[in-house]
Amino acid sequence: MDSPKWWHVAVAAIAVVLSAMLLLVSDISPLRLLGAQAALAAFVVAWYIFGRLSWHNRTAQIAFTITVVLASGFAAACYPAMAIIQCVAFPLIWVITPGLRVALIANVGLALSVGLGLAIGAGFTMEALARAGFTSALSLGFSIALGLWITRIFSLGAERQLLIDELQATHGQLAALSRDAGVASERERLARELHDTIAQSLTGLVMLVQGARRDLDAGNVDAAQTALALVEDNTREALAETRSLVAAGASVEVPGGIVPALHRLAERFERDAGVSVTIDVADLPALDRDTEVVLLRCTQEALANIRKHAKAHTVTVSASGRGADVELRVSDDGVGFTERAGPGGFGLAGMRERLALVDGSLAVESSGSGTVLTARVPASVPA
Repeated sequence: MDSPKWWHVAVAAIAVVLSAMLLLVSDISPLRLLGAQAALAAFVVAWYIFGRLSWHNRTAQIAFTITVVLASGFAAACYPAMAIIQCVAFPLIWVITPGLRVALIANVGLALSVGLGLAIGAGFTMEALARAGFTSALSLGFSIALGLWITRIFSLGAERQLLIDELQATHGQLAALSRDAGVASERERLARELHDTIAQSLTGLVMLVQGARRDLDAGNVDAAQTALALVEDNTREALAETRSLVAAGASVEVPGGIVPALHRLAERFERDAGVSVTIDVADLPALDRDTEVVLLRCTQEALANIRKHAKAHTVTVSASGRGADVELRVSDDGVGFTERAGPGGFGLAGMRERLALVDGSLAVESSGSGTVLTARVPASVPA
């Protein structure tokens, strides 16, 4: 107990018990009775004046320890039964002294003082000295054992509290790292969504506007009007995608499933790029939403790369279930590329990152006669 709160009660209780004992005894001289009462009063007064300050005041701790040692020995010399005061004196010395070495010295001093007092009170004979020595040694041994045990408990408690504080600090750091990782992950996800939706739509719009401008320069007004109509349609779709992205927190839905979504994507690509697209879907199992979104975004990115780089005339998009996996293939008859020097930016890297989110993989085969992108993902059936 590192607070004087309960020691007030202990000191008061021992004072009441010993005072009652002194009032009840009859085989004691008035002088010895007065001496015992004075020693007890010195012990109690010393506690309430400066003993209670010993936890925070070195001078008070020293003064109270000396008072306890002297008062206990004097009380035992006046009346041997007053040695009961050790029941409070020994624990008090343990809790107020700052170190183990000082506490042991103070305990030995208290035991010698009480032992000497007992010997004096019993007539200071050899028999009295032996009895007092045995009693003091027994009291000292018990006090040291109990004090070391309590000290060990306090030490373990302090170590445990330190570990708890460190764990709480580590928990706070982990929580902060988790928040930072979540923010970074959300930024990367949002970047992929923007690239796969808004950026691709804007790229298509730029190409349509460039085509319309060339038609106007060539005097082909009808073709320019057709291109502008496509610009208007694509702009409306891009606006709808943007609003959906903002309103739904970048959550993507695939109405009707992956197959209708692939057909809609192919129709739009044929209309905008003038490239024939064939959709071939066979034995495709039911997929969860996340897997469908990943496959759809990979198809969008593949078509965007074909539009920008491949100079292809035909594209084939096929999807099928192969054992525990679903395989999506996008092939074209364009000029091909080497991946190291080919389409840069977010394209293939973004596709691989998306596929990694669902434990998928991407393979790229390209030559002068075309390119084949193969995406494989586990067939995650919706719950």
